[in-house]
Amino acid sequence: MAAKIKKGDRVVVLAGKDKGRQGQVLKVMPAESRVVVQGLNMVQRHTRPTQLDPQGGIKNKEAPIHVSNVAIVDSNGKPTRVGFRIEGDKKVRVAKTTGEVING
Repeated sequence: MAAKIKKGDRVVVLAGKDKGRQGQVLKVMPAESRVVVQGLNMVQRHTRPTQLDPQGGIKNKEAPIHVSNVAIVDSNGKPTRVGFRIEGDKKVRVAKTTGEVING
């Protein structure tokens, strides 16, 4: 199945503790149907001191969000669903709200 959300897309969270906030997709995990969004769904991890990080301590990092809880932001700044269209010999992603091609 084609990827509706890709790395680098600007998305808005539809449900959960960060509902309404926007961010950029850092990582997509299609096998788990999850995405990691920059600065959203932050969790604290207790890390042991290592050679790379001699201090250790409590670190903040982004946790994955289920892909059904995020939507791509269209050119108007509103959440939109994604469709597909064939333009020439290429299959492109299209915003359902505006009909514009989503670059990426």
